[in-house]
Amino acid sequence: MDLRNGFDLRRYIREVPDYPKPGVRFYDITTLLANRHGLRASIDELIWPFLGGDIDYVIGIEARGFILGGAVAHELGKGFVPIRKKGKLPSKVIDQDYDLEYGVDTIEIHADAISPGDRVLLIDDLIATGGTADAAIDLIRQSGGEVVAAAFVIDLPFLGGLDKLKAKGVKVHTLIAFDSE
Repeated sequence: MDLRNGFDLRRYIREVPDYPKPGVRFYDITTLLANRHGLRASIDELIWPFLGGDIDYVIGIEARGFILGGAVAHELGKGFVPIRKKGKLPSKVIDQDYDLEYGVDTIEIHADAISPGDRVLLIDDLIATGGTADAAIDLIRQSGGEVVAAAFVIDLPFLGGLDKLKAKGVKVHTLIAFDSE
């Protein structure tokens, strides 16, 4: 799939079989980020629908969402707010648990990071089952923020995450999809 600028992101994404466990195919964007044209094309395409939009903050989910979200925030001229794994933020936090295949995990945001009525764009590298993004949306809403949209480089539609976010009333923007594990 060529993007608006003719750049094929898919060529620069490394597929790693059997990671993090046998039978799973991991789509690694570090090779995309390392390519200056790949990084630029990714950021350009992530921001496109939101240029001139009414957004107060870009929120990125740890860890690759920090890289993409920081660049998106810079390009849009907005502030950046991190959502981190439990125990990584130094001040008062609110947290949200979410289910994993093998247990439960927790993400956190500073309690004072966003205010009621703030409009945010959520960014991460990939939407798979949607568990982490779903929990991030709950955190943002618990803070009083409004999720304008969520944007991802990669969608894995066979895992249903995008549909989960849409069912919560969140607009979703993705750049490419891989249709199988």
